[in-house]
Amino acid sequence: MNQQRDVGVGQGAVRVSERRSVIAAGAVAGIVGPILFTVTFVVQGLFRREEYDPVAAVVSALEAGPGGWVQQVNFVVFGLLTIAFVVGLHLRLRPTRWGFIGPSLLLLSGMALVWAAVFRLREAAAGVTYDPGLHFVGGVTYFLSSALGLIVVSRRLAADSRFPHLGGYALGAGITGVALFVLMGVFVVPEDAPLHAWAGLAQRIVIVVVLFPCTVVVALRLLRVTRADDAPL
Repeated sequence: MNQQRDVGVGQGAVRVSERRSVIAAGAVAGIVGPILFTVTFVVQGLFRREEYDPVAAVVSALEAGPGGWVQQVNFVVFGLLTIAFVVGLHLRLRPTRWGFIGPSLLLLSGMALVWAAVFRLREAAAGVTYDPGLHFVGGVTYFLSSALGLIVVSRRLAADSRFPHLGGYALGAGITGVALFVLMGVFVVPEDAPLHAWAGLAQRIVIVVVLFPCTVVVALRLLRVTRADDAPL
């Protein structure tokens, strides 16, 4: 009996260790993903200055043209890293009723990034960038699901004592993201909108100033909490 109990305890310890490894990997993905994505599209813009204006053109416009495959890969990598982060976060946060909704929305944002790579923007013979029809769906889904996901998951962050104050931060970032999404839809995205010429800058403000920092901060805390759990008593 003692031997069977020891085996059971050993297997349980292995499962806990594996779970923590998954959470830690997800935390690292949440830190690396936004940073790598940002660095990659910034470097691309620098190398393509003659044909690409980051103030006027959105990040997805980098998919158009001969070197567009780089941004496609960037979208896929970021999407997969986002999914890994969401899995790790969901596993670590204290379970709550309907607690799966927030992570599900964030998971959808990762899938939307992959969608944006598959249904990429293209360049016409005249050099004009255009959407064949489905890329826009991925873009809208990403921004909306990211912002709404932060709003919903903020409840689980606030309910977990290991993530102090991050619930309020996620809530504020999510609400700001939704508000900016609506404002961009009215004043930036339409071709005849008054701020359409600043579409690239507006998009970068939403992701680099609002959404990405929140993800990285939560991921950093997730990594610290996981390492603290692994630390010897």
